Amino acid sequence: MNKDMKKYYAQRAFEYEGIYRRSERQTDLALLEQRVSKAFDGLDVLEIACGTGYWTRFIARSAKSIFAVDCNAEGIVLASEKDYGTNCRVNFIRCDAYELNDIGTDFSGAFCGFWWSHLPQDRIATFLETLHLRLRPDARVIMIYNRFVHGSSTPISRRDANGNSYQRRTLADGSIHEVLKNFPTETELQVAVKKFGHRIRVTNHEFYWVLEYLSR
Repeated sequence: MNKDMKKYYAQRAFEYEGIYRRSERQTDLALLEQRVSKAFDGLDVLEIACGTGYWTRFIARSAKSIFAVDCNAEGIVLASEKDYGTNCRVNFIRCDAYELNDIGTDFSGAFCGFWWSHLPQDRIATFLETLHLRLRPDARVIMIYNRFVHGSSTPISRRDANGNSYQRRTLADGSIHEVLKNFPTETELQVAVKKFGHRIRVTNHEFYWVLEYLSR
């Protein structure tokens, strides 16, 4: 994540979870929360871009352990204050998702919520290679992000020569930020992870997509 994006998400940390309170998305979110709560039963999970720990709570309902990373200290502070119960060991660390240094290489699960769309097109393979070096064979991988829905999603403000799209977003303090936000197709998701996984499945809900597979 470039420095402008890091600054944006650092400033947004304290208002970030407001997106999960939008009324039209509650049906989809309930399905996703239920799915994530059960998906990692007994697994040691690496969570990428954990943010404020919103999804960490649901992973912790069945996982054996979670190692959650994010590039911003602001999000990790908020995440660390949440209650994850006593059955799952949860650790947070500030870490670059493109490097993932010093976090081990023996995870049996991985969760990546609301990060994929911020990957520049030319860095997707690098991210996936880095992630899969940390996973056991047949580790369960789940990635989630929202789909572009007219009337609900922030409009695309521009596209660059590399095929990346951007949005202009305004925070509660009135500051305006340009945010890289790509909306991959089902085929693009499947092609991107084909080298790294098998039993690949993409599920499209009204507002969100879910990519799930087992690592090679």
